[in-house]
Amino acid sequence: LAARRTWTVSVLAAKLADERRRLDELQAGDLAVKATFELGYGQLERAQARAFRLLGLADGPDISLAAAAAVLDLPVEDTEDLLESLVDTSLLESAAPGRYRFHDLVRLYARACAERDEHPPSERGAALSRLLDFYLATAAGVYAIERPGDRLVDHLEVTKYPGLRFADGPAALDWLYTESSALLACVRQAAGTERLRRAVDLLWAARDLAESGANSRQYETTAVAMREATQAVGDTRAEGRARIALTGFLLVSGRIQQASEEARLAMERATAAADPTAASWAAQDCGLIALHQHRYSDGKVFFDQAIEGFRAAGNGLCEATALCNLSRAYMGMGNTAKAIEFAQNGLAVHVQVGSTMRLANGHYALGVAYVTAGRHIDALAQFSKALTIFVDHRQRLWAGTTHFRIAETHLTAHRPGPAAQHAEQALALGCIGGDQMRGNVLKLLGHSLSGLGEVDRGQACWREALNLYEANGSPEADAVRALLKPATAA
Repeated sequence: LAARRTWTVSVLAAKLADERRRLDELQAGDLAVKATFELGYGQLERAQARAFRLLGLADGPDISLAAAAAVLDLPVEDTEDLLESLVDTSLLESAAPGRYRFHDLVRLYARACAERDEHPPSERGAALSRLLDFYLATAAGVYAIERPGDRLVDHLEVTKYPGLRFADGPAALDWLYTESSALLACVRQAAGTERLRRAVDLLWAARDLAESGANSRQYETTAVAMREATQAVGDTRAEGRARIALTGFLLVSGRIQQASEEARLAMERATAAADPTAASWAAQDCGLIALHQHRYSDGKVFFDQAIEGFRAAGNGLCEATALCNLSRAYMGMGNTAKAIEFAQNGLAVHVQVGSTMRLANGHYALGVAYVTAGRHIDALAQFSKALTIFVDHRQRLWAGTTHFRIAETHLTAHRPGPAAQHAEQALALGCIGGDQMRGNVLKLLGHSLSGLGEVDRGQACWREALNLYEANGSPEADAVRALLKPATAA
C-alpha cells in the first residue's frame, strides 16, 4: 500500500481474497513472503518435503497425528518424527500434543508445492481419500459404540483405510468432539469429487455433532453444502442421505417447516435410489414432523412404515426408537394405554439390543406416556434414568429437554418449587426444538414462579416466551397473551 498510493485498503483486500494469488500479491520489490518459504522448503529432505506438501492439502484448523498418518500413508511413529522435524524448521506449528497446524500462508505455499512437485499428481487426491476413509471408519466406530444394535454402520460406504479403535464410549466421544471441525472440513472438501458419497455418509455417521448441540452451525453449513453438491452431480442416493442429515439438524433446532420439505425430498430420493436404509430413516423423520404438526394419524402411518423397514433390515435399535415415537402418536390420538404399551415395547427392545445412549430415549418416551396417564412418580423415575444416560453421553440438548419434562411433571403434580428448579436447568442447557421449545420452557417457568408467589419474575418469563412465539408464528402466542392480560375488575 505504501508503494501504491492510489490503492485503497479494499482494493488490496480484494486481491488477497483469491487464495491462489495471495502469496504472489504479498510482494513489494525484492521483498516477498513466498521467498522466505522457498528457502525453508528447499532445505527439506525428500520425506519431509512430501509430508509438507500433502499435509497442506487438508482443510481444517489443525490435524491430529493419527489423521496425518493417514494422509501420508505412514506408521504413526514415522509420521510423528517427520512432523516434529517440520516444527523444528518453523514450517509447521504444534497446536497441542499430538496436533499440528499450518499458518494460513504456509498452507497456501504447501498446496502450491503439491500442485507443482507432487508426482504422480493423482497422489494428491489419494492422500485426501485416505484422510476421508480414516474419518469415516473412525466415526462409524464411534457411532457403533454409542448405538449398539444400530445397523446403519453396515450400510455406509466401504473404506479402504482403517480408522481408530476405542476402549470405551468416553474415549470415542472425546475423539469425535475434538476432531469435529477438521472432520466437517474434510466433508466439505469432498464436494465435487469422487469422494462425495463417502463424505455424505461421514456426515450422517457424525450426527451426534448436531443432536448434542456441539458444532451446530458448522454441521448445518456442511449439510447444506453436501445437499447442493449431490444435486449438482445428480447423485440421487447421496442426495437422499444428505437431506436426512440436514433434516436431523433442522429437527433439533426446531425449524419444522424446513425439516418437513427436506424429509419429503429425502423420502423421494431414497425411494428412487432404492436405498431402504435411507427410506426408513426418512419415514421416521416424517413421523416426527407429523407429531410436531399435531397430525398424529399421519405420524402413526410413517412410524409403522419405519418400523417395518428397520425390522426387515434387522436394525433393532432404530426399530426401538420408532416404537417409542409411535407411542407419542397414540398419545396424541388420546389412546394412553396404547401409548404406554408401545413405549414399554420400545424400551424392552432397547434393553434387549444393549443400547447405551438410545436407552435414554426409551426411558424418556415411557416417562412422557406415564405423565399423560397421571402416573407422576413412575414418570419421574423414568426421566431420572434418561437424564443420567444423556449426561453421561454428553447429550446436552436432550438433557435439557429431560429437565423440562421433569419440571412439567412436578408442575402437574402441584410442586412449583422443583418445577422451577428443573425449568431453569433446561434453560441453561438448551433443549431439542430450538426457540419454540425455549418458549415452552419459559412459559412453564412463568407458571412455576407465579405458583411460588414470584409474580413479576413469572410475568417476565411469559413476556420472553411471547416474543419467541411471535417470532416463530407459533399458535402458543395467544395463550401467553392471555396470561399477560390484566385481570378485568368484577
